[in-house]
Amino acid sequence: MFDFNALKNTFQDSIFAWDYFTDFEKVKSNVQKVKVELNILNSLIGEEDIEEEFIKLIKEYPKTRQALPLLIAIRKDKLNDTSVIANMDTLIAENKKYIFYDKIDEEIEKELLIFFREGGLKDIFQNRYVKNLVDYCFGVEVGLDTNARKNRTGTLMENIVSNYLTKFCQKNKDFTYIEQATQKKIKEKFNYRIKIDKNSRRFDFALFNKITKKLFLIEVNFYSGGGSKLKATAGEYQYLYDFLKNQNIDFIWITDGKGWLTALNPLEETFKHNDYVINLKMIKDGILNKICI
Repeated sequence: MFDFNALKNTFQDSIFAWDYFTDFEKVKSNVQKVKVELNILNSLIGEEDIEEEFIKLIKEYPKTRQALPLLIAIRKDKLNDTSVIANMDTLIAENKKYIFYDKIDEEIEKELLIFFREGGLKDIFQNRYVKNLVDYCFGVEVGLDTNARKNRTGTLMENIVSNYLTKFCQKNKDFTYIEQATQKKIKEKFNYRIKIDKNSRRFDFALFNKITKKLFLIEVNFYSGGGSKLKATAGEYQYLYDFLKNQNIDFIWITDGKGWLTALNPLEETFKHNDYVINLKMIKDGILNKICI
């Protein structure tokens, strides 16, 4: 029923739609969260005694500090893991997150001025390189959002497979499915108890036949480029197949992307070991009917 050549010769070049590149809803939401603070900071643009005015404004509106990391394109959560060299002579790096959140005192004022000067904001504000910080941060957010594209690739693949599963269940009324299937969720939805190998185990999909009580657990991914992760994933899914097979549960691995052309050997090993390693072309051609019915 399955042919490895059919798998490797029909990998998709891309699954990206135009909305993959920038999540503008997320961008707008993130800017809206600090819009008030950014508008307050706008008053500093072009000021002569900029350092004095900066500290005066921060003391009057301390919450505006929370918008400052965004101006240098760093997320608040990244501040937890980011240390900064405060003195180039000693090269001692320290975490400075506290200057944006702790109660303002002389030490924090001093550190904020160092941040303001060395981070480049003093020059940007004083010389009017930007006219409106809300618009500026909209652009910053677009740039930061590119870091999320890798995560969106997985979401896109899940959305595509979800669409096929929905159509499959509409045609085959005995079947139903859930997304992000944990042990608890499978028990609640299907009254089917499974063993798991680790507490964090979450399957992309669980497909269930309500009449036969047959459970299919599904993982999906897409690799546009190569890397060591492909080999590791292939090995993990051999183990997962064996673990589930011992529970009489079928494991379906749906994977795609030309990245696999750089790692065909581990993929073929898993293809031969597992019952079901398929791609999007195979789903489109109706392979779920052969596997599940």
